[in-house]
Amino acid sequence: MGVRALAGAALLAALGLAAQAEPLRIATYSPDLSRDGPGLLLRDLGREDAQIAAVVAVLAETRPDILLLTDFDWDLDGRALDAFAARLAEAGLDYPHRFAARPNAGMATGLDLNADGRLGTADDAQGFGTFSGQGGMAILSRHPIGPVTDDTDFLWRDLPGHLMPVLPEEVAAVRRLSSTAHWDVVVTVAGSPLHLLAMSATPPVFDGPEDLNGRRNHDELAFWLHHLPEAPFVLAGNLNMDPMDSEGRPEALAAIMAHVTDPRPRSAGGAAAKGGVNAGHKGDPALDTGDWPDDKPPGNLRVDYVLPAKGLTVQDSGVFWPADGPLAEAVLTASAHRLVWVDLDWPPAR
Repeated sequence: MGVRALAGAALLAALGLAAQAEPLRIATYSPDLSRDGPGLLLRDLGREDAQIAAVVAVLAETRPDILLLTDFDWDLDGRALDAFAARLAEAGLDYPHRFAARPNAGMATGLDLNADGRLGTADDAQGFGTFSGQGGMAILSRHPIGPVTDDTDFLWRDLPGHLMPVLPEEVAAVRRLSSTAHWDVVVTVAGSPLHLLAMSATPPVFDGPEDLNGRRNHDELAFWLHHLPEAPFVLAGNLNMDPMDSEGRPEALAAIMAHVTDPRPRSAGGAAAKGGVNAGHKGDPALDTGDWPDDKPPGNLRVDYVLPAKGLTVQDSGVFWPADGPLAEAVLTASAHRLVWVDLDWPPAR
């Protein structure tokens, strides 16, 4: 490259207008950075912890530009997120832009939501949790974040065509749709805005014949059918729904797929995990992102997704789950979930 071209590139970079030299990598990861009480994650981030070190190793290898974390404890001052970002910086990953907000997980309602005659249990919170912020979400980004539309307080009964079971009026009047959160987060990259639609849905199990969790999982996904932006977007998170092998209601996920490109990211580690109950699964094991015991249901499932809007160009994608090698053990230690990444050609063609 000549001196003039180098000078021009430097000027564009200084103005924040430089074209992406590399693809834009967007990832979602559920790293099990949730603990049994408030403040415990911050405590663990400040000392030697093999599981946290394994999570950092996974991220240091995959190096997302924009990262959605699910199952990450929230605290009011963001101290745990700051501490985690500092750990990543030590590993060579700089995320100057971060966002987290109070999730519904663990948010007390003062009502007996599950009608078991007791108040203040994890099932009586807006989303399952023993303390406010348990198992929340966070976004880390190399690029500026904002504005953010936070629909976490959206009431379940206000969703058009909702499947909410019949609930007592005092419960229906306060019951929120999100088990964790629904965020529309604008990230500006190379002068162009990208909407990151972030969520973490309840698993469609652990309930009774009323199928409350199955219905809620469906409607948490269906929410986006009424809130897709008229701009480039990526829907990401733990959707807790495998279209082939999950319990629950896959119709909302199928409807979402009509608006996005499914890159069908794969891994060698998932492809190799075929034993036990997995032998009876219908889905391609290479697509799985959750690694649960093989001797009982559900086995391994595809539950974590990065889904770009139709029209965006996907260059590559993957599930970080090596079948062997030095990082295979770190992946197992970090979490039952696997990191999912998608590389986009950015900015999009106009």
